[in-house]
Amino acid sequence: MVRAPQPLVDRARILLAAHHDAAPLVLPNAWALPSARAVAAAGFRAVATSSRAIADALGEPDNDSSDPDLLFDLVGRMSRAVDVPLTADLQAGVRLEPDELVDRILGAGVAGCNLEDTDHHGPGTLIEVETQAAFLSAVRGAAEARGIHLVINARVDTFVRRVGDEAEQLAEAIRRGRRYLQAGADCVYPIAAADPAAIRDLVAAIPGPVNIVARAGGLTIPQLAELGVQRISMGAGIHQLVMRDLASRLERLAAGDPLAEIWQAG
Repeated sequence: MVRAPQPLVDRARILLAAHHDAAPLVLPNAWALPSARAVAAAGFRAVATSSRAIADALGEPDNDSSDPDLLFDLVGRMSRAVDVPLTADLQAGVRLEPDELVDRILGAGVAGCNLEDTDHHGPGTLIEVETQAAFLSAVRGAAEARGIHLVINARVDTFVRRVGDEAEQLAEAIRRGRRYLQAGADCVYPIAAADPAAIRDLVAAIPGPVNIVARAGGLTIPQLAELGVQRISMGAGIHQLVMRDLASRLERLAAGDPLAEIWQAG
């Protein structure tokens, strides 16, 4: 067993501390080296990846079927390209057992990870809560054995998978979030939670940092901060914005628009 190098241990500590600052940790999600460098250059405290955006970049579906070799090669290149901590969205663990998963994470120089509880490979919509808790606990144990407090962001998929009605989605998200923190997670990520009242209830009932996605037309970063959200990410939103802009410019180029106009920003 190889212990985590000290620079990575330090990055993980910085990332964990950022979840407990007075201001929320804002994470524009990246998907390649240029976007990671742009996030760091803009002054953000960490770089997060988006599994959906990376899956698009790799030509793969975002359903825990990504090739671990390709995924960890890419996030490793991204982590080495920036001087801030990088936290990687690893779907449900890309089918790796906890020890191998942690070895891959540390080998890539990654300080934190998202792990979701959608059941991509079994009969259910969501992984059974105790099964997921045991998995998170094993990941925590493997990281601690290697001398690092890997920052685990436990994604709760009750809202995005529409498990029950709205009240049931909220109640199950709270139940899972509390259990995942007990199992060793550092932050709970109820993806697709958007209603202000639901977010307020999540923050009040989950005894740890809560991660919410900021979406176009949704709550602003100040509004999310006012609700007590401590980690705010963008998901695949920035990647989709960039790709829409690219498609628009290419359409104009194909239509014969003047190059001087196509090169103009915005």
